[in-house]
Amino acid sequence: MVSQRLKISTDLRSFMPAPTTPDQRLLMEQVGDGPGSRLLLLAISGVRPMGPPPLAGDVPSDAPLAALSQGLAGALRKDPSYTQVLNGSFDLGALDPSLLPYRYLLSPTLDTQPLDETYLADQLQQRVDDLSSPAASLLKGLLPRDPTLEVLKLAERWTPAKSPELRDGVWFSPQHEALLLVQTRAAGFDPDAQQRAIDGIQHAFHALPGSAGTQLEFSGPGYFSVVVGAQTRHQADWIGRISSVGFIVLMLLAYRSLSSLLLSALPIASAALAGIAALTVAFPEVHGITLAFGFTLLGVAQEYPIRVLSHRRAGEDAVQSVRALWPLLLTAIASACIAYLAFYASGVNGLKQLAVFTIVGLLVAGFSTRYLLSHLLPVQVRDVAQMPWLMKARAFVDRLPRPRWIPIVVTLLIVLMLALAPGPFWQNNLAALTPLPQDMLLHDARLREALGAPDVRYLLVLQAPTEQGVLALSEKLQPKVDALVAQHAVDALELPSLYLPSVALQRARQKKLPDRGTLQRALGQALQGLPFRPDLFQPFLDDVETARSLTPLTPERYAQTPLGQRLAAMLVQRDGHWLGLGTVSGVHDVAALQALGSGASVRLLDLKAASESLVAAYRTRILQALLIASVLLVLTITLALRSLRRAWHVLAPMTLATFLVLAVERIVGIEISLFHLVALILAGGLGLHYALFFERDTGDAAEQRRTLHATIVCVLSALLVFGMLGWATIPVLRAIGLTVSLGVAFHFCLSILMAPHADLGPSDPLAEDSHARED
Repeated sequence: MVSQRLKISTDLRSFMPAPTTPDQRLLMEQVGDGPGSRLLLLAISGVRPMGPPPLAGDVPSDAPLAALSQGLAGALRKDPSYTQVLNGSFDLGALDPSLLPYRYLLSPTLDTQPLDETYLADQLQQRVDDLSSPAASLLKGLLPRDPTLEVLKLAERWTPAKSPELRDGVWFSPQHEALLLVQTRAAGFDPDAQQRAIDGIQHAFHALPGSAGTQLEFSGPGYFSVVVGAQTRHQADWIGRISSVGFIVLMLLAYRSLSSLLLSALPIASAALAGIAALTVAFPEVHGITLAFGFTLLGVAQEYPIRVLSHRRAGEDAVQSVRALWPLLLTAIASACIAYLAFYASGVNGLKQLAVFTIVGLLVAGFSTRYLLSHLLPVQVRDVAQMPWLMKARAFVDRLPRPRWIPIVVTLLIVLMLALAPGPFWQNNLAALTPLPQDMLLHDARLREALGAPDVRYLLVLQAPTEQGVLALSEKLQPKVDALVAQHAVDALELPSLYLPSVALQRARQKKLPDRGTLQRALGQALQGLPFRPDLFQPFLDDVETARSLTPLTPERYAQTPLGQRLAAMLVQRDGHWLGLGTVSGVHDVAALQALGSGASVRLLDLKAASESLVAAYRTRILQALLIASVLLVLTITLALRSLRRAWHVLAPMTLATFLVLAVERIVGIEISLFHLVALILAGGLGLHYALFFERDTGDAAEQRRTLHATIVCVLSALLVFGMLGWATIPVLRAIGLTVSLGVAFHFCLSILMAPHADLGPSDPLAEDSHARED
């Protein structure tokens, strides 16, 4: 039932902070659905011709690569998974056949040039010259319907302004790579959908004749999301395998019992199942990251069976043993759940899912330990308190001095390290957390520059009450944009009106179209002396006459064309008004670009600045939630222990250890990210257990040894898992692993040093243990 209802999501925006400002909302939309996020940059290279090897300085032939580029572009244009495919070649399919008459309304030709005898004569003379050029085969089919080549002018207008060099009809880089730009229908922040799009491109490429011996390379945001996902899964898998084997070995060494090992997995398994069931009930979709990190956070629940196994006396009934531990275990469970409530209070859907999964899981793990595991454990057990090494270890711990000034010294050390720490405290730049290798980022920058692909940082935002208002504003702004390009402030700035003029401009161009009789007379005079049949251009006359009575194109009608998806991404409705999004390529003068702004109607949006403000606002909310959770935690521990002094012995080590982790990471130059905060919560949940049990004074030396044994096993198991994460190359995994490992170590040490000395009565611990068993 659960498996049937469980729907896995891969949209990474589930783990992004909830936007609160218009710019932040626009940022989130562009990150996932914007045209820049959907672009895949392709490079074909590596053709090795048969025959002797080329001599030094020889330039390889471009024809084979050009053929592959044309073949791949043709195959992808037939696939609805790709909304736009550009490789420099002319594509008549960019215009729907039913829209061909609209070319006179879309092209800017009529803004400066009427369709009169002089203009037509000049154009037809150029066509005579063109027919003797290599482009003759292309023009023969187009010439009768479009002698002025408006379709080609539109295709050139819609081609990136800073295009690569054209060879054999397609784009090439200086490195002799055939280049393509592919816009996917799938959102850039959907790794699974992007993987399917990339697989489709690879399948189409390898099906082409001549593709053997060549290499197809990808770049772009969608490709990066696939690479990051694959890297994360790979590293999580091998870390999980190694830590699982290590945990099994640790448990066998600690308890010398295979049955105890198998039974100890019962609370974790029941916790995982219950957490998944809760997610399917509470959320329509569950993110894959929720499950991956949720199982990691459930590592806290490993301590529950470990405590039961370590604290059992030889010959003691397991139910009785668990009953004695239950008040303290219940306090630890409740405290961990309070800490994880901070995730739910964050307002981020992914973290809310993580909170539900973890809290439900911890509660089920705790109660299954209390009421299920205790009835299944074997009767015959080995009392760990009798281990010689443990007696020596406990004796060493008991001899450790516990001066009252330890908290003061640690606090001063923390303050000193934080004061001397280099660099900014917080990491607001999400790009710094990317696990992509530097050579891949450099490769992307090179291809992006060669292709003139849109900049992923800046957007020019146009605002108006209506769609037509945005298009009119875009047309009014175009001369200023052209001036910026001429001044080399930017390489290109693509406005919505580039693809669709406003209705008013279309009507103005329509009025400039001559009637059929006037156009036919002008055409007849222009044809004099030229080698064209008089009846050759009847399709041209028909199209112009049709264009004179066409209803102007609107964005809704244009959306049905191949370029409609492109325009739809540039026109969005928001809060009762419309926005036009101008994509920018090659920004060289930010100040000049900002000067285009005219109040609220036109502004430059810095997506990097918007993302940093989003992260800062999210962090503030997390910190506020942590503050509330801390207050609840203090109240819970104080009420459970019924003593402020005892609560101090539990909460002080956890608090100091948490700030000590921050100080150590800052002194070595680590900037604190949101993932460090998440890891600190996890480390606090683990460390709280250590302090709770070390503070517990039973007056029984053997029981104190059992407490130490359980805590050592818990610490080693946590260090095993999170220490492995600390070696990961994924920055997020490394941040979590390093933070939790440091936290576990500091919590363990401070919990011992700040715990009260055990009052064991008789000097002989074994004698005391004997008395306790007799009692």
